[in-house]
Amino acid sequence: MKAMTARQSILKPDGRLLNGAKSSMTDAALMEAVRWMLMSRIYDERATALQRQGLYGVFSPAAGQEASVVGSAMALDPARDWIVPQYRELIALVRHGYPLERLAAMGMGRITHATRIPEGVNVLPTQVALAAQLPHAVGLAWGLKLQKKDSVVMAYVGDGGSSEGDFHEALNLAGVRQAPVVFVLQNNQWAISTPRRMQSATSSFALRAAGYVTYRMSFHNTTDNPSLYEDPKQRDEASRRDPIDRVIKHLTRRGLWNDERDEQTRMSIRAEIDAALDKAASFPAVTPGQLFDDIYAELPERLRRQREELLGEGSKE
Repeated sequence: MKAMTARQSILKPDGRLLNGAKSSMTDAALMEAVRWMLMSRIYDERATALQRQGLYGVFSPAAGQEASVVGSAMALDPARDWIVPQYRELIALVRHGYPLERLAAMGMGRITHATRIPEGVNVLPTQVALAAQLPHAVGLAWGLKLQKKDSVVMAYVGDGGSSEGDFHEALNLAGVRQAPVVFVLQNNQWAISTPRRMQSATSSFALRAAGYVTYRMSFHNTTDNPSLYEDPKQRDEASRRDPIDRVIKHLTRRGLWNDERDEQTRMSIRAEIDAALDKAASFPAVTPGQLFDDIYAELPERLRRQREELLGEGSKE
């Protein structure tokens, strides 16, 4: 039970390995991981700034959770495995092949055919409704098993989502059908403003599903103000365990990272993100009529009338 309830750590805040801990990642994998984590953090900053200017929709940052997202995603083979996200795993989707500019365009409200998931990219759309994606993940995994494909599905959910009925139904069906699906339950200690202690009597969410214990070092999303409910001491303690800082300090101690590499990496990432955002801003704008597209093969009469009223079509009688 202790192994299931204790926080599992590899690196100390100063970047040193904990006593007895060993890294299973190669130097090349560590360097790749830290770049993905930095991209996630820098994109969070850019998207949040754009949202504050009215140029981006509601956004949920992954600050403090980058290691959970990147580390789990790097275990997958984009050519055969699938990702079923919630809404905080943007960088995992990019690593899996979903173009950043398309994801950015959706954040800007430019959700047209131009932002569709490209053919051959094994991801499902992001899901805002908590845990609603999990039954789909199980169905996808079950289908892959029936097709005898050597693939797995990785589905993400937060601690709040694990209190939803869809979570338990999905895990039950996955167990019954032995579906090749991994549920990554990210316990960031908060379900919006509800603390972890008030939403479950379990001693550990890892008893429900494979868990990665993190701390949300930002707001739930850009409509949230954590200063109204969060103890600043908790945030300060979490900042000491910042996953990006720890990995960079670890790499620096090993002579694999320095100020010059850090500056070059961040400049490269910012240039990549800025290019994606510029391209996203040029995507086609959504028109009112598209609200009714790609829902029914043939619109029901009620929706047809609504469409005509919205667009000013039909009879003027």
